Amino acid sequence: MIPDPRQLWISPFVTNPTAISPRLGLFFGLCAGVWLAAAPQAAFAQGRVDAHYEASLSGIPVGKGTWTIEIGDDVFSASAQGGSAGLLKAFSGGSGSGASQGRVVNGALVSTSYVATTTTQKKSETIRLNLANGGVKDFSIDPVPPVDADRIAVTEAQRKNVLDPMTGSMIRVPGTGELLTPDACRTGTGVFDGRLRYDLKLDYKRMETVKAEHGYHGPAVVCAIYFTPVAGYIPDRPVIKWLANQRNMEVAFVPVAGTRILVPFRMIIPTPLGPAMLEATSFVTSAAPPRVAKTQ
Repeated sequence: MIPDPRQLWISPFVTNPTAISPRLGLFFGLCAGVWLAAAPQAAFAQGRVDAHYEASLSGIPVGKGTWTIEIGDDVFSASAQGGSAGLLKAFSGGSGSGASQGRVVNGALVSTSYVATTTTQKKSETIRLNLANGGVKDFSIDPVPPVDADRIAVTEAQRKNVLDPMTGSMIRVPGTGELLTPDACRTGTGVFDGRLRYDLKLDYKRMETVKAEHGYHGPAVVCAIYFTPVAGYIPDRPVIKWLANQRNMEVAFVPVAGTRILVPFRMIIPTPLGPAMLEATSFVTSAAPPRVAKTQ
């Protein structure tokens, strides 16, 4: 997820100096960085991920979340949920969930719908996107937020050629060669989360080995993330300026077994209070062979 003009988000969790509450869509948007519609492949195997993540601020646990991804031969789905944890739960308890689903077309993930719900002690909000032809067909926010004259309006043209936040977090590596290479990072894309329209650019930083407490232990490609707001934000909000100026944000990607899809294992965002980090504590991924067409 990535931040909206009002808050600094880190993951399924959102952080500011006085509160924490989840908003999954923005984490997945921040991790996004490639167009999924690339060169076709002859076959696309099935793969699944069941992951648990922990969010921390300056090393102090502030939230937990889960993410489940299922990728088939012709359809995919992804769902996530999270909540505040530790001492922060007593002061600003909140929870959130998000889901995306769509089709697999020539190996590319093509989202058709996205929904994200955030619930705090004060309110609950649900954002829905319907997508078609590489863009957002329509969207809604419930309850409808008040109009802010200072907010830069998102135009219809700016909702084209964009990804929803969750689908956008799953990098597709085209071809048949090595998955974890510097080229996996060297790209960018546009994201719309129902309120904020922004561009993300990734760039290669390094290769490293990561290890979850349960499940995955192996190589990861680490990408730098650069955030550029486009519309849907209030220019004077400090968090937007902070994120746009950051040059030390990064995300580590690992593969979904049986596919050519990479997903985030760890993300780090510098904040005025210290590094905000989301990292997988459990990352179990399994593969199944693609279906074989029946013949008469």
